[in-house]
Amino acid sequence: MKKKIFGGIILTALISAALTLGLVCVLLGLNSSNALDLGRFFVAMRFIERNYVQEVDRRQLIDGAISGMVNSLGDPHSIYLAPQLYNQLRAETSGAFGGIGVYMGFKNGGVQVMNVIPDGPGQRAGLLAGDEILAVDGQPVTEIPPGEVALKIRGEIGTPVELLIRREGAEDITYSLTRENIKVKTVAGKMIDDRLAYIKISNFSENTGDEFKSTLAELEAQGMKGFILDLRQNPGGVITSCIEIAQEIVPKGTVTSVIKRDGSKEVYTSDLEAARFPIVVLLDNNSASAAELLSGALQDTKAAIVVGETSYGKGSVQTLIPMAHNDGLKLTIAKYYTPNGKCIDGVGITPDVEIKMPASPHPLYNLNLDEAEDSQLATAEELLRHQVDAGKILFDDDFWKANSSSEQ
Repeated sequence: MKKKIFGGIILTALISAALTLGLVCVLLGLNSSNALDLGRFFVAMRFIERNYVQEVDRRQLIDGAISGMVNSLGDPHSIYLAPQLYNQLRAETSGAFGGIGVYMGFKNGGVQVMNVIPDGPGQRAGLLAGDEILAVDGQPVTEIPPGEVALKIRGEIGTPVELLIRREGAEDITYSLTRENIKVKTVAGKMIDDRLAYIKISNFSENTGDEFKSTLAELEAQGMKGFILDLRQNPGGVITSCIEIAQEIVPKGTVTSVIKRDGSKEVYTSDLEAARFPIVVLLDNNSASAAELLSGALQDTKAAIVVGETSYGKGSVQTLIPMAHNDGLKLTIAKYYTPNGKCIDGVGITPDVEIKMPASPHPLYNLNLDEAEDSQLATAEELLRHQVDAGKILFDDDFWKANSSSEQ
């Protein structure tokens, strides 16, 4: 008797799923092979709806299925966004947000603080670059899709958030912070001497292009003949701002190519007739995304030499796809390539001169430069001074021959 009842339940689920499936296949124009795969989903959903020990919400089932599909890609940058997270992400790149004043990245399977904004809640609480985030409001980050961790930390201004932090050489500790309106100035610069300048870009927001142009003009008016571009700890950001900057300092031609799965290509270019200043770029393994795109373009066109460490390797393009219930998908749809056709994603930018990061990385917005404590900066200054002394701009074969001769 039990077998008959159970068999009847399955038969009912199959018939119901078949009717639904038939309608969906007609609407979507699916072939029989696709229909069979889709049928498995509908059979499972119907069976759960009708027979699970408690009542279930169909929308929750479908949300979970979509989230599962995206998670199966194994891509931390592609996520399903429930309504609250979707609305947060849409408002994220305006240059001011309700957060704790830190930038995060995925590293060694965990979520790590990449840098800390001065005088933000994170810095005042004592968070440091390199801290690993273990939990957000008591929820382990291992239970949160990677792309949602930052969104859960952000929120309404004035509301609290707790982070469980692991720091090398110390016991795990919980930090209590209050979200604030974080206003980010992303570019700072100064003259090192009467010819050499230093420019730091902390990240790329909507205003970064304008900030860079203003800083560059100010330094040029002070007699700048070349500059160090510090992109260490820069997690990337708004690509259009990166392109704006590239068009000021990358010689005429390709800046980057965006290539999709079908091979279609979108090319971003610079119309700058010729590079105006020699540039030395500083990178570390937390330099990511737009920072890698800019440094790759400068390196490939010989407009700059890169000093430091191999960068993070985040060279993929995400798009935000709205869905029917004020939810959405953030999905990787393409990858970035340098002017010479090198893929950045998963590889990063390899420096021309490799020097390990100093034990205490140069803090953001701090323009009190100390070459004695920062070997990367000291090397960059030496290389830049050599180029300015030689009256050269591009780091071409002649530059390498001259430096090889001087080292012998």
